[in-house]
Amino acid sequence: MIYNLPYIAAVIIIILGIITMVTKKNLIKIIMGLSLVEAGVNLFLVATGYVSGGSAPIFTNAASLKMVFPTVQAMTLTNIVIGIATTAMLLSFVMVIYKKYKSASVTDLGRLKG
Repeated sequence: MIYNLPYIAAVIIIILGIITMVTKKNLIKIIMGLSLVEAGVNLFLVATGYVSGGSAPIFTNAASLKMVFPTVQAMTLTNIVIGIATTAMLLSFVMVIYKKYKSASVTDLGRLKG
């Protein structure tokens, strides 16, 4: 059961993020839900690469030792960088929308026309 705990936590965080994105009307809260989904995916990736009793994959002459998978760690770092860039871009969009329409609510943006 304890081995499944990171996977269960990742699924709970992803579900909370999806619920936040679907139910909230404020654009900032929707972006926060997207960040929760990204954090859940990162946790899932790190949990996938975990090897019980493994060591860091930085030793070149340690062929007999069990090592964790470095590929998922690299994917997680890439995902973090892409997530930060996406969040910054979305927040800048929200700033422009707020300047123009004086609201960050999705319901108030119904007057966006061509």
